[in-house]
Amino acid sequence: MTIHLVVIDALNLIRRVHAAQPGEPDVQNTARVCCQALSKIIKFSEPSHIVAVFDHHGDDRGWRAELLPHYKEGRKPMPPELQAGMEIIQDAFMDLGIDSLLSDGDEADDLVATLALKVASRHQQVTIISTDKGYCQLLSPTLRVRDYFQQRWLDSPFVEKEYGVKPEQLPDYWGLAGISSSKIPGIPGIGPKAALELLSLYPDLDSILQAEDLPTKWQKKITDHRESAEASKKVASLKTDLTLGFNLQDIRYLAPSS
Repeated sequence: MTIHLVVIDALNLIRRVHAAQPGEPDVQNTARVCCQALSKIIKFSEPSHIVAVFDHHGDDRGWRAELLPHYKEGRKPMPPELQAGMEIIQDAFMDLGIDSLLSDGDEADDLVATLALKVASRHQQVTIISTDKGYCQLLSPTLRVRDYFQQRWLDSPFVEKEYGVKPEQLPDYWGLAGISSSKIPGIPGIGPKAALELLSLYPDLDSILQAEDLPTKWQKKITDHRESAEASKKVASLKTDLTLGFNLQDIRYLAPSS
Protein backbone atom coordinates (compact mmCIF):
# COMPACT_ATOMS: atom_id res chain seq x y z
CA MET A 1 0.00 0.00 0.00
CA THR A 2 1.04 3.60 -0.52
CA ILE A 3 1.88 5.21 2.80
CA HIS A 4 1.47 8.83 3.79
CA LEU A 5 2.44 9.30 7.43
CA VAL A 6 1.45 12.58 9.07
CA VAL A 7 3.31 13.36 12.30
CA ILE A 8 1.83 16.10 14.50
CA ASP A 9 4.26 18.03 16.71
CA ALA A 10 1.53 18.05 19.36
CA LEU A 11 2.67 20.68 21.87
CA ASN A 12 3.73 22.98 19.04
CA LEU A 13 0.10 22.94 17.90
CA ILE A 14 -1.58 22.89 21.32
CA ARG A 15 0.41 25.67 22.98
CA ARG A 16 -0.14 28.04 20.07
CA VAL A 17 -3.86 27.33 19.99
CA HIS A 18 -4.11 27.74 23.79
CA ALA A 19 -2.17 31.03 23.79
CA ALA A 20 -4.45 32.45 21.09
CA GLN A 21 -7.64 31.85 23.11
CA PRO A 22 -9.44 35.11 23.92
CA GLY A 23 -10.12 35.81 27.59
CA GLU A 24 -9.56 33.16 30.24
CA PRO A 25 -7.90 30.10 28.61
CA ASP A 26 -10.11 27.02 28.66
CA VAL A 27 -8.75 23.51 28.03
CA GLN A 28 -12.01 22.21 26.59
CA ASN A 29 -12.03 25.06 24.09
CA THR A 30 -8.35 24.46 23.29
CA ALA A 31 -9.14 20.78 22.61
CA ARG A 32 -12.04 21.79 20.35
CA VAL A 33 -9.97 24.27 18.31
CA CYS A 34 -7.08 21.80 18.03
CA CYS A 35 -9.48 19.16 16.72
CA GLN A 36 -10.83 21.62 14.17
CA ALA A 37 -7.25 22.21 13.02
CA LEU A 38 -6.51 18.49 12.90
CA SER A 39 -9.66 17.82 10.88
CA LYS A 40 -8.45 20.38 8.31
CA ILE A 41 -4.98 18.80 8.31
CA ILE A 42 -6.47 15.34 7.71
CA LYS A 43 -8.68 16.61 4.90
CA PHE A 44 -5.73 18.44 3.29
CA SER A 45 -3.12 15.68 3.64
CA GLU A 46 -5.22 12.48 3.37
CA PRO A 47 -2.95 10.38 5.62
CA SER A 48 -2.80 6.61 5.65
CA HIS A 49 -1.13 6.82 9.09
CA ILE A 50 -1.12 9.61 11.66
CA VAL A 51 0.21 10.20 15.18
CA ALA A 52 0.56 13.12 17.62
CA VAL A 53 3.92 13.18 19.41
CA PHE A 54 4.13 14.78 22.87
CA ASP A 55 7.09 15.79 25.04
CA HIS A 56 7.43 13.91 28.30
CA HIS A 57 6.20 15.72 31.42
CA GLY A 58 9.05 14.87 33.83
CA ASP A 59 11.79 17.07 35.30
CA ASP A 60 14.50 15.49 33.14
CA ARG A 61 15.63 18.22 30.73
CA GLY A 62 17.14 15.66 28.39
CA TRP A 63 20.53 14.99 26.82
CA ARG A 64 20.77 18.43 25.22
CA ALA A 65 20.83 20.17 28.61
CA GLU A 66 23.65 17.85 29.66
CA LEU A 67 25.72 19.15 26.75
CA LEU A 68 24.60 22.78 27.10
CA PRO A 69 23.34 23.47 30.66
CA HIS A 70 21.57 26.68 29.60
CA TYR A 71 19.70 25.01 26.74
CA LYS A 72 16.11 26.37 26.56
CA GLU A 73 16.63 27.90 30.02
CA GLY A 74 14.10 30.58 30.89
CA ARG A 75 11.45 29.44 28.42
CA LYS A 76 7.90 30.00 29.57
CA PRO A 77 6.62 26.85 31.28
CA MET A 78 3.42 25.24 30.13
CA PRO A 79 0.40 26.91 31.78
CA PRO A 80 -0.72 24.72 34.73
CA GLU A 81 -4.30 24.42 33.48
CA LEU A 82 -3.01 23.17 30.13
CA GLN A 83 -0.67 20.67 31.76
CA ALA A 84 -3.54 19.37 33.88
CA GLY A 85 -5.78 19.06 30.81
CA MET A 86 -3.47 17.01 28.59
CA GLU A 87 -5.53 13.83 28.98
CA ILE A 88 -8.68 15.70 27.89
CA ILE A 89 -6.86 16.86 24.74
CA GLN A 90 -5.36 13.43 24.02
CA ASP A 91 -8.81 11.83 24.41
CA ALA A 92 -10.22 14.37 21.95
CA PHE A 93 -7.43 13.47 19.51
CA MET A 94 -8.26 9.79 19.90
CA ASP A 95 -11.90 10.50 19.07
CA LEU A 96 -10.60 11.82 15.72
CA GLY A 97 -8.61 8.62 15.15
CA ILE A 98 -5.25 10.12 16.17
CA ASP A 99 -3.18 8.22 18.72
CA SER A 100 -0.79 10.06 21.05
CA LEU A 101 2.84 9.11 21.53
CA LEU A 102 4.81 10.35 24.55
CA SER A 103 8.55 10.84 24.18
CA ASP A 104 9.36 9.15 27.53
CA GLY A 105 12.55 11.04 28.44
CA ASP A 106 13.71 11.93 24.94
CA GLU A 107 12.66 15.19 23.43
CA ALA A 108 9.68 14.84 21.12
CA ASP A 109 11.83 16.32 18.33
CA ASP A 110 14.03 13.22 18.27
CA LEU A 111 11.08 10.86 18.36
CA VAL A 112 9.43 12.72 15.47
CA ALA A 113 12.72 12.69 13.54
CA THR A 114 13.33 8.97 14.10
CA LEU A 115 9.82 7.97 13.06
CA ALA A 116 9.69 10.33 10.08
CA LEU A 117 13.08 9.31 8.70
CA LYS A 118 12.40 5.61 9.15
CA VAL A 119 9.32 5.85 6.93
CA ALA A 120 10.77 8.38 4.45
CA SER A 121 13.90 6.26 3.95
CA ARG A 122 11.63 3.52 2.60
CA HIS A 123 10.51 5.95 -0.13
CA GLN A 124 7.14 6.52 1.53
CA GLN A 125 5.68 10.01 2.04
CA VAL A 126 5.95 11.78 5.42
CA THR A 127 4.56 15.17 6.44
CA ILE A 128 5.59 16.73 9.75
CA ILE A 129 3.12 19.36 11.00
CA SER A 130 5.11 21.94 12.97
CA THR A 131 6.35 25.53 12.94
CA ASP A 132 9.72 24.29 14.26
CA LYS A 133 12.37 25.02 11.62
CA GLY A 134 14.68 22.46 13.22
CA TYR A 135 12.83 19.75 11.31
CA CYS A 136 13.96 21.30 8.01
CA GLN A 137 17.31 19.52 8.35
CA LEU A 138 15.39 16.29 7.56
CA LEU A 139 13.91 17.49 4.26
CA SER A 140 14.03 15.06 1.35
CA PRO A 141 11.88 14.25 -1.69
CA THR A 142 9.69 12.06 0.56
CA LEU A 143 9.78 14.15 3.76
CA ARG A 144 8.04 17.52 4.06
CA VAL A 145 7.41 20.02 6.85
CA ARG A 146 4.15 21.98 6.97
CA ASP A 147 3.52 25.13 9.01
CA TYR A 148 -0.22 24.85 9.65
CA PHE A 149 -0.58 28.34 11.12
CA GLN A 150 0.96 30.21 8.18
CA GLN A 151 -0.28 27.64 5.64
CA ARG A 152 3.14 27.19 4.04
CA TRP A 153 5.70 24.49 3.33
CA LEU A 154 9.00 24.82 5.17
CA ASP A 155 10.81 23.44 2.13
CA SER A 156 14.24 23.83 0.51
CA PRO A 157 13.38 27.20 -1.13
CA PHE A 158 12.17 28.41 2.29
CA VAL A 159 15.45 27.32 3.94
CA GLU A 160 17.46 28.94 1.15
CA LYS A 161 15.57 32.21 1.55
CA GLU A 162 15.60 32.17 5.37
CA TYR A 163 19.18 31.01 5.98
CA GLY A 164 21.00 30.86 2.65
CA VAL A 165 22.15 27.26 3.17
CA LYS A 166 21.01 23.78 2.17
CA PRO A 167 18.68 21.95 4.59
CA GLU A 168 21.39 19.43 5.50
CA GLN A 169 23.74 22.32 6.45
CA LEU A 170 21.38 23.74 9.08
CA PRO A 171 23.06 22.02 12.07
CA ASP A 172 26.43 23.36 10.83
CA TYR A 173 24.92 26.82 10.45
CA TRP A 174 23.48 26.73 13.98
CA GLY A 175 26.78 25.35 15.31
CA LEU A 176 28.36 28.57 14.07
CA ALA A 177 25.63 31.19 14.55
CA GLY A 178 23.75 29.56 17.46
CA ILE A 179 20.04 29.89 18.20
CA SER A 180 19.45 32.65 20.74
CA SER A 181 15.85 31.63 21.55
CA SER A 182 17.03 28.16 22.63
CA LYS A 183 20.22 29.42 24.35
CA ILE A 184 22.42 27.57 21.85
CA PRO A 185 25.56 29.75 21.82
CA GLY A 186 27.37 28.77 18.62
CA ILE A 187 30.59 30.80 18.32
CA PRO A 188 30.47 34.24 19.99
CA GLY A 189 31.07 36.95 17.42
CA ILE A 190 29.92 34.83 14.47
CA GLY A 191 26.40 35.68 13.41
CA PRO A 192 24.22 34.60 10.50
CA LYS A 193 26.17 36.58 7.88
CA ALA A 194 29.56 35.16 8.90
CA ALA A 195 28.12 31.63 9.26
CA LEU A 196 26.72 31.84 5.73
CA GLU A 197 30.03 33.12 4.38
CA LEU A 198 31.96 30.32 6.08
CA LEU A 199 29.57 27.66 4.75
CA SER A 200 30.02 29.05 1.25
CA LEU A 201 33.77 28.43 1.62
CA TYR A 202 33.60 25.07 3.41
CA PRO A 203 30.92 22.34 3.20
CA ASP A 204 30.36 21.82 6.93
CA LEU A 205 31.46 22.71 10.46
CA ASP A 206 34.03 19.89 10.68
CA SER A 207 35.78 21.22 7.57
CA ILE A 208 35.79 24.72 9.06
CA LEU A 209 37.29 23.50 12.35
CA GLN A 210 40.00 21.53 10.52
CA ALA A 211 40.81 24.19 7.92
CA GLU A 212 44.35 25.54 7.89
CA ASP A 213 43.51 28.37 5.51
CA LEU A 214 40.76 30.10 7.52
CA PRO A 215 40.45 33.82 6.82
CA THR A 216 42.39 35.68 9.52
CA LYS A 217 39.34 37.59 10.79
CA TRP A 218 37.74 34.35 12.04
CA GLN A 219 40.74 32.27 13.12
CA LYS A 220 40.88 33.27 16.81
CA LYS A 221 37.10 33.13 17.35
CA ILE A 222 36.88 29.65 15.87
CA THR A 223 39.99 28.34 17.64
CA ASP A 224 38.88 29.71 21.03
CA HIS A 225 35.31 28.41 20.78
CA ARG A 226 35.75 25.10 19.01
CA GLU A 227 34.03 23.08 21.78
CA SER A 228 31.08 25.46 21.89
CA ALA A 229 30.60 25.09 18.14
CA GLU A 230 30.73 21.29 18.29
CA ALA A 231 28.29 21.12 21.23
CA SER A 232 25.95 23.63 19.55
CA LYS A 233 25.87 21.60 16.33
CA LYS A 234 25.18 18.41 18.24
CA VAL A 235 22.33 20.01 20.22
CA ALA A 236 20.83 21.53 17.05
CA SER A 237 20.96 18.14 15.31
CA LEU A 238 18.09 15.69 15.58
CA LYS A 239 18.61 12.14 16.76
CA THR A 240 17.18 9.68 14.28
CA ASP A 241 18.13 6.38 15.90
CA LEU A 242 15.75 6.04 18.85
CA THR A 243 14.16 2.67 19.51
CA LEU A 244 10.49 2.79 18.53
CA GLY A 245 8.31 0.54 20.65
CA PHE A 246 5.54 0.20 18.07
CA ASN A 247 5.03 -0.48 14.38
CA LEU A 248 3.33 1.46 11.63
CA GLN A 249 0.17 -0.63 11.83
CA ASP A 250 -0.43 0.79 15.35
CA ILE A 251 -0.88 4.31 13.99
CA ARG A 252 -2.88 3.54 10.85
CA TYR A 253 -5.54 6.19 10.32
CA LEU A 254 -9.09 4.99 10.41
CA ALA A 255 -11.68 7.73 10.11
CA PRO A 256 -14.07 7.60 13.08
CA SER A 257 -17.49 6.27 12.25
CA SER A 258 -20.13 8.97 12.49
